Amino acid sequence: MAIIKLDEIKYSLKNLRNRKLRSGLSILSILIGITAIFALVSFGLGIQYYMDTIAAEAGADKLYIQPKGVGVPGLDENFYLTQNDIDFVARINGVKDITGMYFKSAELRFKDEVTYYFVIGMDTDELEFFMEGFNIDIEKGRDLKKGDLNKVVLGYNYLLEKRIFDKPLKVGDKVELNGKDFEVVGFYSEVGNPGDDAQMYLTLEAFEELHPEYVGQFGYVMLSAEKGVDPTELADKITEKLRKHRGEEEGKETFFVQSFEDIIETFGIIINVLNGVLVLIALISLIVASVNIMNTMYTAVLERTKEIGIMKAVGARNENILFIFMFESGVLGLVGGIIGVLLGYVVASIGGMVAAQAGYSLLQPAFPWYLIIGCILFAFVVGAGSGLLPAVRASKQKPVDALRYE
Repeated sequence: MAIIKLDEIKYSLKNLRNRKLRSGLSILSILIGITAIFALVSFGLGIQYYMDTIAAEAGADKLYIQPKGVGVPGLDENFYLTQNDIDFVARINGVKDITGMYFKSAELRFKDEVTYYFVIGMDTDELEFFMEGFNIDIEKGRDLKKGDLNKVVLGYNYLLEKRIFDKPLKVGDKVELNGKDFEVVGFYSEVGNPGDDAQMYLTLEAFEELHPEYVGQFGYVMLSAEKGVDPTELADKITEKLRKHRGEEEGKETFFVQSFEDIIETFGIIINVLNGVLVLIALISLIVASVNIMNTMYTAVLERTKEIGIMKAVGARNENILFIFMFESGVLGLVGGIIGVLLGYVVASIGGMVAAQAGYSLLQPAFPWYLIIGCILFAFVVGAGSGLLPAVRASKQKPVDALRYE
């Protein structure tokens, strides 16, 4: 039986080689869909890995208090938390560490070049907590120290040529923030998106000198939960208590408290929906490929009707004929899947490099073994499944009728 199967496999491969153009077009149609699916899913997995890494390194115990409705700290002039509010939250059972940050846009000038990004005022006593929460470290130079009134630490993108300024900045450079001179003392490591990697960081005292009108008005608050405390439940508790403390009505709060787990869940839902839509589009191309393979196999059945009759006349059984045609269609899918995965890897890798060049290093694809094997097997199943009906038709042909076919 093994010899018969080996002969059938050789016979099927020979038929595919004899129909190179038709086989090639069938392979092309299926590899397009597999390429799209592989590339899209690899980016989705890469982002998920990035979020998991952030959660593991930054800690899933973090919570954030931000303006409600606007969503970006520093853009809502009517929202802020006072030191009294922060002290109140700090006393809530389950809160471990807490720090308030100033967050406003500012003009940054370096020589003749000008740009506008957010400047953050930080408490130097909470720098370790801040860097842990945002998963960053000092890339070059040093961090801010208490009493630094004319020093600034910049985001990672200022180290890169033509990313923000034509020439990269370095430690010791002089810049102007809202017309005031500052010395660059350090650069933070890469976050992975252009907005965060272009921010500027000052001490609370330096920020208050730069923006005296916002003294005591913190636009962003980060805190952590005590060990064993559920961050989501703590977020609900803080929302309720802080709302009453600020004298705001339920449902009309000017703020919202979000746990890191909520951020990951929201981000994950968005990515899943986006990937779902894109993969659905890719699946349409696979449906077209399936129809193409089916048409190819039906044509092959018609062309080889007499050949099928001869095979049956010399002893070939229905399952032999069925195997031959399903194997041929499966090979078309398999080859299309392998090439599609290779091409998808190239496309995703180039996409990752382009994203990194644009400042979105968080958008990097991942290529786990199960994605590679899964796509190849899926392509094989699509190919074999597409050839099922033509194969059944071929296997059920009667030898006498097949031999008479012209």
